[in-house]
Amino acid sequence: MTTVKTPQLPAAEEFTDAAAAVARLELLYREATQFLCAEFSRILSDGPAVGSTGTTHRIRAFYPEIRFTTSSFAQVDSRLSYGHVSAPGTYATTVTRPDLFRHYLTQQIGLLIRNHGQPVTIAVSDTPIPVHFAVAADPSLTVPQEGAAGFTLRDVFDVPDLSTTNDDIVNGTYKATDDTGPLALFTAQRVDYSLARLAHYTATDASHFQNHVLFTNYQFYVAEFEAYARAQLADPASGYSSFVSTGDHEITEVEAEIPAIAKLPQMPTYHLKREDGSGITLVNIGVGPSNAKTATDHIAVLRPHAWLMVGHCAGLRNTQTLGDFVLGHGYLREDHVLDDDLPIWTPIPALAEIQVALEDAVAEVTELEGYDLKRIMRTGTVATIDNRNWELRDQSGPVQRLSQSRAIALDMESATIAANGYRFRVPYGTLLCVSDKPLHGELKLPGMASEFYHTQVARHLQIGIKAMEQLRGMPLERLHSRKLRSFDETAFL
Repeated sequence: MTTVKTPQLPAAEEFTDAAAAVARLELLYREATQFLCAEFSRILSDGPAVGSTGTTHRIRAFYPEIRFTTSSFAQVDSRLSYGHVSAPGTYATTVTRPDLFRHYLTQQIGLLIRNHGQPVTIAVSDTPIPVHFAVAADPSLTVPQEGAAGFTLRDVFDVPDLSTTNDDIVNGTYKATDDTGPLALFTAQRVDYSLARLAHYTATDASHFQNHVLFTNYQFYVAEFEAYARAQLADPASGYSSFVSTGDHEITEVEAEIPAIAKLPQMPTYHLKREDGSGITLVNIGVGPSNAKTATDHIAVLRPHAWLMVGHCAGLRNTQTLGDFVLGHGYLREDHVLDDDLPIWTPIPALAEIQVALEDAVAEVTELEGYDLKRIMRTGTVATIDNRNWELRDQSGPVQRLSQSRAIALDMESATIAANGYRFRVPYGTLLCVSDKPLHGELKLPGMASEFYHTQVARHLQIGIKAMEQLRGMPLERLHSRKLRSFDETAFL
């Protein structure tokens, strides 16, 4: 029989203080990962230990978990969309990187204790930590590829298991194997998977991400975002503390230089930070629904308070002009990347809080209001497709569908971002800028594009930023409304 070596950790303990509960989570996680890193480093140097029967000694540590039990149907404030469980029972979730999620965990655990008057139990779970995720925070350690370590990695350590890393909870398809229900939308393995993917795709550490995320589909917005960030750093009253560019280069002074990186990642990402995480992150997801889904799949585990798409689109109405704004109020989904996760018949509603913030921001930046605002902004359906050159096919089918849907704009990302916001319970919105009108002979040609980008990018980005700053001042229980929650929701946001 294989011998399993594990760290000695404190026994399960109940907590009525959220901060103390999170401190215990951090202790359990830190001790477990330090144990795995030390054992991994030792085995790389000395090789694995072999028992008398020739079997390899196994090294294993486990994620910490939060467990909560209530026997009451006690009625909580019906206005709240999170912070409570819907029925008596036991609920649990595994936890990773409690240091990264300290504020979030303290808030969610505190609400659970307060709303039900019951303690939470912090303990070691029975879910092993894959060694790849344990060593991720140690730059001196790298997990070698299979066959390169001189021993079979899976014989000694636990490795990522995709069979247990999925979106069953958020998709509403989760089937409990016992009487314990989920406490959070994501398990520890799912979060670790996304944290690793985020570092790969954005070339910035997950710790830099802020609670308000802007997505764009053009790199042109980055220079404007950096200029805005530097102006904020020059103003001590702005509340912003630093600016982080792709490659984790962080500046706190307005004149500080940012070194160029040799190769941009797939999704260049930039962060205008505030000390409490309430700043703004800008992600250039590039073009296409696949990138939009990838970015939002992984950023969702960070539990942002809102994400908005501020990109360019094709205007579909003859009355639109290049540079006009489109405030998405509904979505025609022909992106196909989420069909297996979120049925196409699922309505993706407009969220009043987001819509109002965006419209107010457009009015403030353009200095237009009321009926005059309609001259430069339309509200309506945005169609998202997965074929960039749809114009080259027989137009009778696509154009008829676009007309029947009453679509006013077409792009390749917005419906995906909105649908994933709906799926992951992240408030979402779309404000696009018309950059071409293919149905009316105004194509996106080099000369036209250059002039258009230079005159419109700054204003468009400014609107997105102002909308986020308005949302930042909104109470979380109002922003994270019941509209995005299903029948049997997890207690954690």
